[in-house]
Amino acid sequence: MTTLRQLIELPAFVGKSHEVNAIVDTPQGSRNKFKYDEESGLFTLGGAMPVGSVFPFEFGFIPSTAGGDGDPLDLLILMDAPTFVGCLVRVRLIGVIVTEQTENGKTERNDRLIAVAVNWGRHEHVKALRELPKQLLAEIEHFFVSYNAIKGKKFKPLGRHGPARALALVREGQNASDE
Repeated sequence: MTTLRQLIELPAFVGKSHEVNAIVDTPQGSRNKFKYDEESGLFTLGGAMPVGSVFPFEFGFIPSTAGGDGDPLDLLILMDAPTFVGCLVRVRLIGVIVTEQTENGKTERNDRLIAVAVNWGRHEHVKALRELPKQLLAEIEHFFVSYNAIKGKKFKPLGRHGPARALALVREGQNASDE
């Protein structure tokens, strides 16, 4: 039986492919934000969205990585239906929204990788962010700006980049988590 701690310690990449292991911490449509607590080895409730607000897609992280904020790299997985907290999803990165997040006067990079589930759903043919409707990308960015504003944080999108930049960030994140 696989434990939660083993999920968190999975490698970032699936074998020698460009596919990535992703752990869902907050399912699509959820008002609740969950997060993995390393100390207990469990997913905990991190907070709730206001009435009428929900996560637009699966939200999670890439195991065995660390971002600019010290946490595992965040990602949004474009899927047609929600999974569950702790679900392992094999994904293909299609890009990244490069961002800055400011909290308590401290600004850090807190990029949002965007991915599609491998061999699943209406987005499986998408290979790069530029293939998504501009309106959808604007809505995703607006979601993160609004979500962070509710928590008293400033979230500023700086740019959008394709899959090569996203893969490079995961490789950098692997090195950061090894340190």
